[in-house]
Amino acid sequence: MNKGILYICPTPIGNLEDITIRTIRILKEVDLIAAEDTRHTIKLLNHYDIKKSLISYHEHNKKVKGEQLIDKLKAGQKIGLVTDAGMPGISDPGEDIIRMCIQNEIEVVVLPGPTASIAALVLSGLSTKKFVFEGFLPSKKKERIKELERLKHETRTIILYEAPHRLLALLKDMEKILGNRQISISRELTKIHEETFRGDVVEGIEQFESQKPRGEFVLIIKGSEIKEKNIFENTSIKEHIKIYMEEGLSKKDAVKKVAQVRDISKNLVYKESIEIK
Repeated sequence: MNKGILYICPTPIGNLEDITIRTIRILKEVDLIAAEDTRHTIKLLNHYDIKKSLISYHEHNKKVKGEQLIDKLKAGQKIGLVTDAGMPGISDPGEDIIRMCIQNEIEVVVLPGPTASIAALVLSGLSTKKFVFEGFLPSKKKERIKELERLKHETRTIILYEAPHRLLALLKDMEKILGNRQISISRELTKIHEETFRGDVVEGIEQFESQKPRGEFVLIIKGSEIKEKNIFENTSIKEHIKIYMEEGLSKKDAVKKVAQVRDISKNLVYKESIEIK
């Protein structure tokens, strides 16, 4: 029996019109729809007169339900995966079921569609040439500060998500660690009350101390203007390689990056890496 297909189906992040014709067709054709919150998804399906069986698949049941979905896919069923809003797999357990499909040699088809991170980035007016998506930072202050320290010298534009009750705490930590750099903060994207604040971090703190944060937020932060080369002026080549390896790069890629950042011969960096395991 041929295996089924898992379709990754992006859904509107606010405005119900922001869904592709192809996504509507696929949701009508699949055997089953796996949804983060079935109560939320049924509203979208009713709007487009899509009548399909729903199964819940979310962070708290992803192991059990993930195995059930894999069994159904192995049996030849076609399944559409949706999240509450945007692209499944971005800051949600969709990535787990996708990984399980790949491990089980089940075909995965990703449909293009809306995602709040890219919409907010384009809207920000900050550089879109290079950017890094960090999702939600830790809710605990100590861990959040540690992550901000890691991002302090990031030269690419940074994209973060944050909940309304933690927004001010995040902004205040950003001022201390990242400094008063330019930011853009968007909420209610594509909805009637869509808003985007543009300014610096201090102005952002003032804005949301006077106006209670409501809704989910996307923060776009200007990258550091400190040249990466200067950061490592007092770091040996060997230690520089180790830093990148600790960040997750292979030794080969770390050697290549050190050579680029320092503008030196790759062979010279390679010699320094030989003793590193």
